[in-house]
Amino acid sequence: MSVRNVVKVMNFHALLRVNDARKKVEKAFNYERELKYVIATIVNNRIFNQENLSLDFSKNEKELNIYIGSDLGFCSSFNFDVMSYLKQDDDKNDKIIIGKRVDMDVPNKILYLDKEKFLDNENKIYDLVLDGILNKKYSKINIIYIHYHNLNKQEIMKRTILPFGIDEDILDESETREINKKDDFVVEGDLSFILLNLLTLYITNEIKIADAWSWASENVERQVFTNESLKKIDEREEERLKKERKARHNKEFKQIVENNNKKNFKKEE
Repeated sequence: MSVRNVVKVMNFHALLRVNDARKKVEKAFNYERELKYVIATIVNNRIFNQENLSLDFSKNEKELNIYIGSDLGFCSSFNFDVMSYLKQDDDKNDKIIIGKRVDMDVPNKILYLDKEKFLDNENKIYDLVLDGILNKKYSKINIIYIHYHNLNKQEIMKRTILPFGIDEDILDESETREINKKDDFVVEGDLSFILLNLLTLYITNEIKIADAWSWASENVERQVFTNESLKKIDEREEERLKKERKARHNKEFKQIVENNNKKNFKKEE
C-alpha cells in the first residue's frame, strides 16, 4: 500500500472517530440528566432534609485536577495546550493524568492511565473521587481537556464539576419532570453514603463526557494533519511528474535534433 493510501485511511478513520465520540456523548448526557434528577430529588425532598444531608466541600485550597490528553501521535498542539495547564498547576493540588502524550513528572500525581485503558480502569478514579469527597480533601474537582464544539472549533477548557448547585435548575431546560419534594421514601442503608456514591457516579460520567469530547477534538486535529499531509504528497507527486515530463520532453527534443542532424548530414553527402 502506498503512503498516500495509508494517509487517506488515517484521515477517514479520524472522521469516523469524531462521529463515534458524538454518539458516546449523547448517551452520557442522558445518564447525566438521570443522575441530576435523582440527586436533586434526594436533596430537595422534605423528608430527606431532616437527615441534615450536607454537600459542603472542604474550605481549603487543595483541588483535584483531572487532565485528559492523547495516546496517539499527530496531535502536538493538542497535547501542548493540556501540558501547559499541567505545568502551571499548583504543587499542592492532586492530579490525575489520562494520556501517554501528556504524562509528566509532577508533584502529587496520584494516578496515571493510558487513554485507551481509561474505561477499563475507571473504578480507580471512582475510588479516588469517593475518598476525596468522604474525607473532604478537595475544595474543587476540575477537568482539563480539549473541548469539541464543531469541526472548526476546539479549545482548551478547565471545567469545575464539583461543587455544583443542587436546585431545580439542575435539570436540563427540556426536562419536563418536577423534582419530587413531598412524597415519602423508604431508604435502606446510609442515605448520606448513597448520595455521595451518586455524586461520584456523576463525576465519573462527567469525565467520560470530557474524554469523548477530547477524543473528538484530537481526531479533528489528526484529520487536519492528514489533510495537510495529503496536500504535500499531491504537491510532491505533481513535482515528480513535472520533472518526468521535462526529462521526457528534453529527451524527445534531443532525439529530434539528432534526427535532423542525420538528415542534414545525408543531404551533404
